[in-house]
Amino acid sequence: MELYLTALKGVVEQSGFVALTTGNMVMLLVAFILLYLAIAKGFEPLLLMPIAFGCMLVNLPLSGIIDPGGFLYFVKFGIDHEIYPIIIFMGIGAMTDFGPLLANPITFLLGAAAQIGVFFAVIGAMFMGFTIQQAAGIGIIGGADGPTAIYLCAKLAKDILPAVAVAAYSYMSLVPLIQPPVIKLLTTKKDRAIKMEQLRPVSRTERILFPIITTIACGLVLPASVPLIGMLMFGNLLRESGCTERLSQAAQNEVLNATTIFLGISVGGTMNAESFLTIATIKIIVLGLIAFVFSTTGGVCFGQIMKVMSGGKINPIIGAAGVSAVPMAARVCQKVVQKEFPGSFILMHAMGPNVAGVVGTAVAAGAMLTLLTK
Repeated sequence: MELYLTALKGVVEQSGFVALTTGNMVMLLVAFILLYLAIAKGFEPLLLMPIAFGCMLVNLPLSGIIDPGGFLYFVKFGIDHEIYPIIIFMGIGAMTDFGPLLANPITFLLGAAAQIGVFFAVIGAMFMGFTIQQAAGIGIIGGADGPTAIYLCAKLAKDILPAVAVAAYSYMSLVPLIQPPVIKLLTTKKDRAIKMEQLRPVSRTERILFPIITTIACGLVLPASVPLIGMLMFGNLLRESGCTERLSQAAQNEVLNATTIFLGISVGGTMNAESFLTIATIKIIVLGLIAFVFSTTGGVCFGQIMKVMSGGKINPIIGAAGVSAVPMAARVCQKVVQKEFPGSFILMHAMGPNVAGVVGTAVAAGAMLTLLTK
């Protein structure tokens, strides 16, 4: 009996319950909330579920999963060395149709205008006491682009990577909740009723030349943008060339899906209580929301300018799609319009600034790296 009690005592002393802290319990609650949003609400489940489960794993004490030699210790290599974000950009490129942007190139300006929230948040973060490198990582949340946010933070400010990654992916998933009120506040019913002309057909030659020319132009102007822009455009070239269907499908499916799993679990694995439960994290989440709202505002306001300049032919709502959340932001624009005017279709027009936003956010990240890398 004594031997049994001794063994039982040993099991209890080595269990996670002994080392479980209040911080661990708070983070487990955060993981449950993220799982709820992913499973029950359908908010970016492909991203939030791996992040939530990684958060849960790393906050179970004494598992050793994140310690040197542990599973997450090695999986995090892809984040620490910016591998996962770049591979994901290749997959995004293979999935992206730049046709709407090429058919109406002026909408590229809407994608640029929607980056205003990025630079607004950078200034706000500096006023809150963050370094310029940290502020750059926080600001990129306004582009609603998780991979770019992770890439930039891994380069400039690894200490705030967990909070920035969670904020970026959370706001990406909350696009359908955040954007509609901003859109309706900045547009009238008459604005939302504007019907746009059908886009012109885009030739195969244009589609093939676009990724090549964009890579060279961005690479020469902003060399630091080459990893993101280059792989984005490589993925798109696989799609548009017409002779690499197998590679394109692999980039869109097997490669992208596997990388998304490891990226999500790695991000969640950085959310241990000690590093995540800080005042700085709260500031980052608030600044991320402000950045995202201002990015949407910048896109819609510039859409209003383009509406006037075009003589009322451009629906200003499509400016809200200038953030990098593809294709969710474009779909939100369509839903806002269709709710009031069932016969109106602006989805393809909104896809122009939406894909421009992907390029714009990557270019903004490249500019920050160029200016801030020592």
